[in-house]
Amino acid sequence: MGLYPQHNIYGGAAGIAAADDGAPLSYTVEAEQGPVGLRYFAPPEPLCAYFGSLYIFSVSSPGYADFTRADVPQLRFRLQGRGGHYIFQDGMTMPTPEVCLLGPTFGATRFQLEQPTRVLGISLLPAGWMALYGDEASGMADSAFDMVSSDAGYGLLLQSLRQLDDPDAMASRCWSFLQERIKPLPDAVRAMLETVDGWLMDEGSPRLETLVERTGLSARHLARITNRYYGAPPKLLARKYRALRCSARIALDRESWQVLCDEGGFYDQSHFIREIKRFIGLTPQQLQNEPSAVAQLTLLRRSLGGDVAVINRMS
Repeated sequence: MGLYPQHNIYGGAAGIAAADDGAPLSYTVEAEQGPVGLRYFAPPEPLCAYFGSLYIFSVSSPGYADFTRADVPQLRFRLQGRGGHYIFQDGMTMPTPEVCLLGPTFGATRFQLEQPTRVLGISLLPAGWMALYGDEASGMADSAFDMVSSDAGYGLLLQSLRQLDDPDAMASRCWSFLQERIKPLPDAVRAMLETVDGWLMDEGSPRLETLVERTGLSARHLARITNRYYGAPPKLLARKYRALRCSARIALDRESWQVLCDEGGFYDQSHFIREIKRFIGLTPQQLQNEPSAVAQLTLLRRSLGGDVAVINRMS
């Protein structure tokens, strides 16, 4: 199902609404198949190492379908609507639980909704994944899990969120809930995650040799670390974040994808197109001329300001 956003992205010339005092950012877009809304909230400073952002996503049309890009793990609470499922890059289809933990994804994931739906979601960085779930991330890559089955507290939180109308109150309730479940990471682990994050974001096309040099660890040892915390070995992580960065520059900065192809270490234009299609769900041409509502709004996470780290904005 193709979506063709209209020009009315509200919130100023850049399509962003943000108060000087750090109030939540809001994004809204009208898609041809019906209104799609997405509002972002930056995490409070103590939780920035664990979570990328909190968001409220809404669709008022039944039978809505779209792609979400390859992403970090997501914790999602269905506030309104029933039914729906995910179709992962390998073709596996899974129903969406009311409180869903999505593992890290390494290809665009298609979702289909049966009814008008409203969802509150939270992006989990590696430290947040370990704090809330704990198992190796690669074991849950491109998959989903019902969080209520392991912790009834998530079901109680969902019930309380459904009683609230104010998005700011919802965000506050979630941050308080998550704060209570945070398990501080050892300093050595935190330092390693900061090194890997920096490697992923510092280079246009991250090279494994650079990470080996920065850490003093072997490629095999690094693969064990990144599989555990990020869900994949370094080379696949590098491909993922290279594609995410390029897609944002195409859709938001209006840069030429042909130029990005030359700069980004891709073999040729066919390789560039395949990589963007795999990780984003759209071709570079579609990103440039007719991005779907979800693709466009998800990319705007990059605009989260304040003290939010760059990788949080991409995640």
